[in-house]
Amino acid sequence: MITFLRFYLPLYLVLYLLVSFLVPTYKTYRQTGINPVTFGKSDSAHDYIGGVMKILIGLLLVAVLLFSFGSDTYLFTSPVLFLEHSSLQLTGLVLIHVSLIWIAIAQYQMSTSWRIGIDETHKTTLRTNGLFSISRNPIFLGMIISVFGLFLILPNAITFFCTLMTYFMIQIQVRLEEVFLTQQHASEYSLYKQKVRRFL
Repeated sequence: MITFLRFYLPLYLVLYLLVSFLVPTYKTYRQTGINPVTFGKSDSAHDYIGGVMKILIGLLLVAVLLFSFGSDTYLFTSPVLFLEHSSLQLTGLVLIHVSLIWIAIAQYQMSTSWRIGIDETHKTTLRTNGLFSISRNPIFLGMIISVFGLFLILPNAITFFCTLMTYFMIQIQVRLEEVFLTQQHASEYSLYKQKVRRFL
C-alpha cells in the first residue's frame, strides 16, 4: 500500500488541481471572458481567506511530496503512527475520489456561475438544482472531505493542521458569501436558505 501511495498521491493531486481548478477556470473564462478567481491582495477578510487557502494547498503539496520522495525527511511532519492503518488509508482513498467527483458535478451544475470567491462585479445566477438542492455549498463540502480524506491517508501534523484550517476558513468564507448572496438575490436566496442546509 505504501509503495502505491507514494507513486499515486502526487498524480492524484495533479488530477485534483486540474479537475477542481484549472479546467473550470479555463472553461468559465472561455465561455464568459470573466476570470472566475476573485481573490485579490487587499487586507479584506475575503482576500485574507484566499491567501490562507493558497498556503494550505502549498502545505498539502509539501506533505505529499515529502511522503513520496522525502523518505527520512517525511518524519519531520510528525506522522501519527497509530493512525497509519490500511483500513483508514483505504477509507481516505474512497473519500478523496468520491469528493472529487462530487466537486466536479457541482462545478458542472454551476456552469458559468462558478467562481472562486465573491464576484462583486458580475451578477451570477443562483443555482438551486442538482447537488445544490441538498447542499448550499457542495463544492466547499467536497473540499473539506477531500482534505480529511488526505489526512486519513497521510496522518501527520501538516495534514491535521490543514484539515482544521480548511474547515474553519471555509466556515468563515461561506458566511461572507451568504451575506453577499442575500444582498444580490434578496428573497430568492432567503427562501433557498430556509429550504436547504448550509452543507448537508
